Amino acid sequence: MKTRVNVLLIVLCAAMLFGACSKSNNILLGRVEEKVGSHIVIVTDCYKTSVPPAQILKSSSDKPFYRFTPCLDADVLIDGDQLIVNGKSYGEIRQTDTVIVDHGKVLVNNVLAPIAEPPH
Repeated sequence: MKTRVNVLLIVLCAAMLFGACSKSNNILLGRVEEKVGSHIVIVTDCYKTSVPPAQILKSSSDKPFYRFTPCLDADVLIDGDQLIVNGKSYGEIRQTDTVIVDHGKVLVNNVLAPIAEPPH
């Protein structure tokens, strides 16, 4: 009887963990993926069961302005064609570029993105 209860508990726990995993949010791997405008944004090291969706913000220009903050240490802004992560500018990105925030590193299309120099 005790063995049967233990097996049932293990099965229920496994079902709950796998239920928290999807393409957009994988709590086991700590990976969150969201479509932000025309971009795919992936954030690693984010172990949350649910994350807020990307926000469309008002912009002073006609360009779209998005904010995606799935975790406390990942704040991704896409202001038109400008990428800003955690307050640092990473310059221009193209329409369908994929952005990855991986343990403090920012990659665009799997290439490490340098911090952009501020204009003089």
